[in-house]
Amino acid sequence: MAIRPLHDRIVVKRVEAEEKTASGIVLPGAAAEKPDMGEVVAVGAGKRNDNGERQALDVKVGDKVIFGKYSGQTVKIDGQELLVMKEDEVFAIMG
Repeated sequence: MAIRPLHDRIVVKRVEAEEKTASGIVLPGAAAEKPDMGEVVAVGAGKRNDNGERQALDVKVGDKVIFGKYSGQTVKIDGQELLVMKEDEVFAIMG
């Protein structure tokens, strides 16, 4: 199923979490924290400004982004967990 977010919202797929700590300790799935990085899989058309014109988003499909730990709303589509969030919840785009 295709998803098209509205306005200034984006859809992000989280990257897989590390299963080891920096010191080499293997973490069970329940103990691992959810990652705060992901890949943008869909973007909205942009928010309308005061003049009625659409303001294009800075992120695009395929961008790797960093976002807040509690950002967005989790949804499941075709068995895949995705995050829907506003563009302003993104802290940075990784180059």
